[in-house]
Amino acid sequence: MWYYQSKRDDSEVVDKLSNLAESYPTRGFDEYYHKIRREGLIWNRKRVLRVYRNMKLSLRRKHKKRLIKREKQPLVSTSVLNECWSMDFMSDALTDGRKVRVFNVLDDCNREALAINIGLTYPAREVVETLNCLKEEIGTPKFVRCDNGPEFISKTFTNWCKKNFIEIKYTQPGKPMQNGYIERFNRLFREDILDAYYFNDVYQLQKISNNWREDYNFNHPHKSLGNKSPKEYRPRFDEEFKFFIKSDLNNNYLSNFKVS
Repeated sequence: MWYYQSKRDDSEVVDKLSNLAESYPTRGFDEYYHKIRREGLIWNRKRVLRVYRNMKLSLRRKHKKRLIKREKQPLVSTSVLNECWSMDFMSDALTDGRKVRVFNVLDDCNREALAINIGLTYPAREVVETLNCLKEEIGTPKFVRCDNGPEFISKTFTNWCKKNFIEIKYTQPGKPMQNGYIERFNRLFREDILDAYYFNDVYQLQKISNNWREDYNFNHPHKSLGNKSPKEYRPRFDEEFKFFIKSDLNNNYLSNFKVS
């Protein structure tokens, strides 16, 4: 049997495409081919395309991400504690390059920071654990406001909310200001903590965040709250708040007090 052996040499085309791919790694075949033609090289399009495919330079086709349609939820300030909680995630990095996630929970009524929890990863399971801790401490809200992140649209989170009779108010994709209270809080936290310090580990960041949260709840003045701190504007336990005021004035402690 006799077979024809091709004598064509594509080394020049390979070298040219290699240089273009190195200089413009995000461009496609059409732009490479037109650049070749502009340089005066008259290689046939089919030939260049064949070499391009043999070199496996074809880029993966980017599929448009399908966004979830949500109804616009008005950002209304409530006058009752535990009416609506706002939740959001933040990201940063440690000194060794490891990524960390910050989970923030805010009460829309008095802007009180209910939780600032840190983790290298923070899946929906840990979100539910955090909310269960808050449930044992102060109860559950009627509504929660959050974005369309994977933790918040997961079955673990949605089933927990359904079990506790909590309605989820999702913001529309690309509309972060529909969750404006937590976005404003995130800005303060990033300026005061994440952008101000270097962190060697998660425990160091958690300790600093806990101290900052306590100072924020008791001392940070809000213009929308009459320049009062969250605890001053609407204390969570009225009798407990009166107890601390009275104990500071009289410098003695009462043995029994009622928490409402």
